[in-house]
Amino acid sequence: MNIKILKGIGPARTAALAQAGIYSVTDLLDYLPRDYDDRSEFRTVDSLMEDMVQTIRGYLHGLETVTKPRRGTKAMTLTKAKLKDATGMLEMVWFNQPYLDKYFKRGMEYVFTGAVKRAPNGVLQMTAPDYEVVAEINLGAGRIVPLYTPPKGFSQKTFRALVYQALARLDDGLCVEETLPDDLRVQYGLCTRVVAIRNIHFPESDEGFLQARRRLVFEELFLMQVALLTMKGRVRSSVGRRFVAVDMMPFFDRLPFAFTVAQARVLGDITGDMMGGYVLNRLVQGDVGSGKTAVAMAAAYIAIQNGTQAAIMAPTEVLAHQHYEGFSRVFAPLGIDTVLLTGALSVAERKLARTKMADGTAQMVIGTHALVQKSSRFHNLGLVITDEQHRFGVNQRFMLTERGTEETLPPHTLVMTATPIPRTLALILYGDLDISIIDELPPGRVPIKTYAVNSTYRERLHAFIRKETQSGRQAYVICPAINAREDDSQKTDLTKNELKNVTDFTQSLVHALPEIKIAHLHGRMKPDQKQQIMADFKANRIQILVSTTVIEVGVHVANAALMIIENAERFGLSQLHQLRGRVGRSTLQSYCILVSDAKAKQTRDRLQAMVETTDGFVLAERDLEQRGGGDFFGTRQHGLAAFKIANLYRDASILAEAQAAAREAIEAGTAGGELVVLEAAAGKYWGVL
Repeated sequence: MNIKILKGIGPARTAALAQAGIYSVTDLLDYLPRDYDDRSEFRTVDSLMEDMVQTIRGYLHGLETVTKPRRGTKAMTLTKAKLKDATGMLEMVWFNQPYLDKYFKRGMEYVFTGAVKRAPNGVLQMTAPDYEVVAEINLGAGRIVPLYTPPKGFSQKTFRALVYQALARLDDGLCVEETLPDDLRVQYGLCTRVVAIRNIHFPESDEGFLQARRRLVFEELFLMQVALLTMKGRVRSSVGRRFVAVDMMPFFDRLPFAFTVAQARVLGDITGDMMGGYVLNRLVQGDVGSGKTAVAMAAAYIAIQNGTQAAIMAPTEVLAHQHYEGFSRVFAPLGIDTVLLTGALSVAERKLARTKMADGTAQMVIGTHALVQKSSRFHNLGLVITDEQHRFGVNQRFMLTERGTEETLPPHTLVMTATPIPRTLALILYGDLDISIIDELPPGRVPIKTYAVNSTYRERLHAFIRKETQSGRQAYVICPAINAREDDSQKTDLTKNELKNVTDFTQSLVHALPEIKIAHLHGRMKPDQKQQIMADFKANRIQILVSTTVIEVGVHVANAALMIIENAERFGLSQLHQLRGRVGRSTLQSYCILVSDAKAKQTRDRLQAMVETTDGFVLAERDLEQRGGGDFFGTRQHGLAAFKIANLYRDASILAEAQAAAREAIEAGTAGGELVVLEAAAGKYWGVL
């Protein structure tokens, strides 16, 4: 049912709704509230409490709109209204809404909801409150009221009214498709989807809301599990290349270190899959510095010795170049030709790389997203490795597996991530993969000492940087912005708690530490500039590198022993841990210093967690507890949409039920056509099947 059938939806609003992904009435009903206000209790003027959002009902006693000229800018209009009830008078104020002078009528009864404050003149005041006429249908007062993230051009009030209008269509026969089988709903005590949709938007009671939420959370997690288990089943049932065992000693002899027990165990998982006759589809998860790349290199060696090609896709140019240097250093003496393919190469260089890929000359291929372009074809691709998978969509991974020739069997797939993920979340995000964990660091690593300080420590930080660099060490300084224009509201005085930016902060360090060689790096620089700066930093020609989070993933400089993160409150625990992992990659004592003037308790707790532990999995659990896993990485991970309603920490018990139900549905799928319907619903919801 097209959204245009609803009243008040013209071309402009149709376009605005489309930008939010709303094309039909069903889409609108699936656009869930982000929060709720309990406006069921009406207060009187004499019972209002300052600095709280409250709802009050009364008669409009006075109304005036005045225009105040402002030099150099558009004049400001100020609308004031007075509400009167049996206990007193309350003033309401709106800025730049002159049309309210025609909307409000003296003597009529209204309901207002807003924050109550005491004005400088002592008058109790409500600024920019929501309002409704008591005589009309009440959507914004006298009940639990939904709060949305309205599309552009809609206010809370107008969008709420539109949703209410759509709900009325349920009575006209609008079909809200039931996605769950009746026996499953009964088994898990779930209400119908129609009941859930009604009560998630405009709950009639707390019980109705809780039933609606439980139903929709279960549905979301259940359909995701069906989708992922189906994908996993299809891979497991696919006949894969059966590799044979090869002599690994030439490879191990080229490594400057011995594998840890954990690395050897995970390599055993991988070789067992590749030699088992089915398609390898495995996630290798390990904390920063645990040696995932060496394991991937060993897997690539096996694939190449079996007469096929191997490819690794990295999320950044910097990391792709680093992989190219590392793989070439080990593989070149073994007679293995390694090529690099990135968008930063010249046209001639890209053409040569693609030619060698297509004719099989290139046995090991390393690149960025350029690997999945249509012009990139392989001669005989046997192994696909993706590094930091959460930075790619699931569809990009599949696109890379399709770059081989049509005649060959599908390549094996190995996925790596240094982002520690709680196992419950890993099962959700990577449910189509088998999971191996490298839970051991190489011997000799010294735990990183972490401190959380505020900006009053600036001079002491400068002294510490000077001491470390005089000892031959190097340092990273991370800023959340590239330049000051990214946040014009912030001041440039670096003694304040403003948003630190790479450009200005580099200059401040050059001024404070003129004897130290300092450079900066960010994602908007040209690729050859970035590569030169990283090369100079690795060669210790640069002692301090001021950077954005472009260095977050995979960059390895063993001599870097100090990480300073400015505005540390701007980052989640997982990202802070990733950044900290850029140091401590040798036997040197390394340090991570988190600088923040934030006062919020949750922020201070997050930074204190970094001080207390270097265990990425412990931090990941805390991050999941704080953020709920709806958008765990700060991106739309795994190519899937962020959760609409589920919170993986709060809804752990529902997740367990949904996983069990999905497994039962998959296992019983051969009994009829019901599984086909479920798979279609899961694919539509998550967009992966």
